[in-house]
Amino acid sequence: MAPSLKVTIIEKSNKLLSKVKVSGGGRCNVTHACFEIAEMCKRYPRGHNFVKKTFHQFFTTDTITWFEERGVKLKAEQDGRMFPVTDSSQTIIECLLKEANKYGVEILINKEVRKINAQLSMFNVQCSSGETLKADYLCIASGGYPKSSMFDWLKELGHAIEEPVPSLFTFNLPKHPITKLMGVSVEKAKVKILGTKLEEQGPLLITHWGLSGPVVLRLSAWGARELKERNWESGISVNWLPDYNEETLRKKFQELRNTNASQKIINKNSFGLPSRLWDFFAEQSGIKNEWRWADLPSIEQNKFIKNLCSYECEVKGKTTFKEEFVTAGGIKLNEVDALNEVDANTMMSKKVTNLFFAGEVLDVDGITGGFNFQHAWTSGFVAAKSIAEK
Repeated sequence: MAPSLKVTIIEKSNKLLSKVKVSGGGRCNVTHACFEIAEMCKRYPRGHNFVKKTFHQFFTTDTITWFEERGVKLKAEQDGRMFPVTDSSQTIIECLLKEANKYGVEILINKEVRKINAQLSMFNVQCSSGETLKADYLCIASGGYPKSSMFDWLKELGHAIEEPVPSLFTFNLPKHPITKLMGVSVEKAKVKILGTKLEEQGPLLITHWGLSGPVVLRLSAWGARELKERNWESGISVNWLPDYNEETLRKKFQELRNTNASQKIINKNSFGLPSRLWDFFAEQSGIKNEWRWADLPSIEQNKFIKNLCSYECEVKGKTTFKEEFVTAGGIKLNEVDALNEVDANTMMSKKVTNLFFAGEVLDVDGITGGFNFQHAWTSGFVAAKSIAEK
């Protein structure tokens, strides 16, 4: 598109595409099998109006096509996550590096940018090594930073920062008895943060430190700022049988008392819950091993129903979820040209001409499932296209 452009990538570390390498447990969750922009935008706790504009230029369908045209076929899993058919992130890394080589992109590793001076139509990029590189156009795709001070080199260019806070983390339940069930998972649970409107439904995993799984990660994303204000301490309620509430479950229990009257409660779990979880809640509710359904006293029954439908516990702290750590916050979106209703979005700074942004450095973050990568591909494409057209 612009063969006269010489492209240089400056990488702080000695490893290229390290986040791609570890994403999705080493398989690389490239994107999500969602093909409606309006639906896709709902997966971004911050920046959904922003991506609604940019997705019109490069969407999930374009990502799939782009990789397939370069020999990398993607597959969708039942939950919508998309991976290379090889199930290896190395496939994606090799594809991207091959493309860079094809167009003679220069890659400089072990170079940390310390300062950027914008002088007239030229950028002076100062590296920690003392070297200064010159550029006509600059695209910042540094990823997110956990601390506001780490954005100082961008603030010096006149940009304001939305305070960074962690997103996509798991809930710690220190010394809680349920952690003895580590490894137990349920396919569908509803988790609420008490005192808020925040709730999510999906797969839940019990770990040795607390609760994890997609439902918790999504909840942590939507509640990132609110949970930070609470110092990551909050009451939560878990409905392990989200197809029921306490009233409907009480009716179901009455049916079971009639149909399974002579069977032991411990042995007869009619809800598909893991047996260890069922036994745990039975014990927590004061139900004895020898009790049969017909023997179930109302006090213990009510406790059992409450534990299954609204099990409350106190979250005290968070744990980073493996490689999925994402930062909410970054360059304020009203300072980047992607909200213009008339002209095509460019990803260019409204403060500094020919300065562009892409990826997580912006105040855009998605829930887990390939959404953050899709924003990265989209914003990167839009920025590159804008530079090429200049």
